[in-house]
Amino acid sequence: MEDYIVRATAAGAQIRAFACTTAELVETARQVHNTSPVVTAALGRLLSAGAMMGCMLKGEEDLLTLQIKGDGPMQGVLVTADAKGNVKGYASVPDVILPANHQGKLDVAGAVGKGSLRVIRDMGLKEPYVGQTLLQTSEIAEDLTYYFATSEQVPSSVGLGVLMERDNTVRQAGGFILQLMPFAEEAVIGRLEKNLKEITSVTAMLDGGATPEQMLDRLLEGLECEILERRSTAFSCNCDSARIEKVLISLGREEIRDMIEEGQEIEVNCQFCGRHYKFSVEELKCLYRKSK
Repeated sequence: MEDYIVRATAAGAQIRAFACTTAELVETARQVHNTSPVVTAALGRLLSAGAMMGCMLKGEEDLLTLQIKGDGPMQGVLVTADAKGNVKGYASVPDVILPANHQGKLDVAGAVGKGSLRVIRDMGLKEPYVGQTLLQTSEIAEDLTYYFATSEQVPSSVGLGVLMERDNTVRQAGGFILQLMPFAEEAVIGRLEKNLKEITSVTAMLDGGATPEQMLDRLLEGLECEILERRSTAFSCNCDSARIEKVLISLGREEIRDMIEEGQEIEVNCQFCGRHYKFSVEELKCLYRKSK
């Protein structure tokens, strides 16, 4: 199944909903960063969330950043997404190995540890919007549910999941976000809560063959779900030589001069996609002249 996101409403627009399947996207991230299974699960969950939250952005040039910092061995995860379905991200420590948790599942909470979640929306204004909450469970889905309720005052339910094969490749990945509008009626809220209690997990639905549309049909059963849009999503990095040059110039003349004096070619790696960019001494001298 190709990776894509669906956007929908239900109960006469009293609920807005998103669902996605992202196995190929998460597998690409796993290959790029050579992540361990537990890190693949953590990064994959946040990538899926970022892809759906990117669809909430209103401007085509708007950008979303999700940042988790924790005291666990993984240290942190960073994901950025745009409004077109492009998403990228990385974990600070990609090779963490932990035993399964008490449920026999990948111990994402143990890898993340205690910490905080930041949501940054850059909408082209002077300052980006920044919301921050403390992690509640460090399982990511529940932490985003808490973030929406406390930082944005939007009652929400977030479900995220990554299922691994025995060879540690990604078998299934995806998620959903359901949000209640301020005018949601008690009967609608009650029916939604009943539906959520009957759902086992995102990965169980996906592994059973459910599409994002079918996931929403189950989650919003009896609430007249209407699909508004289907959008492709992919792991995509927009780095290039020009962007890396700007980063080097931003370091300042003194830093660039030190590189030049070493008399050797330097290599800069993109944290998001792992691409390598090499700059000769002559190119560094050119950047030195451009810097202030």
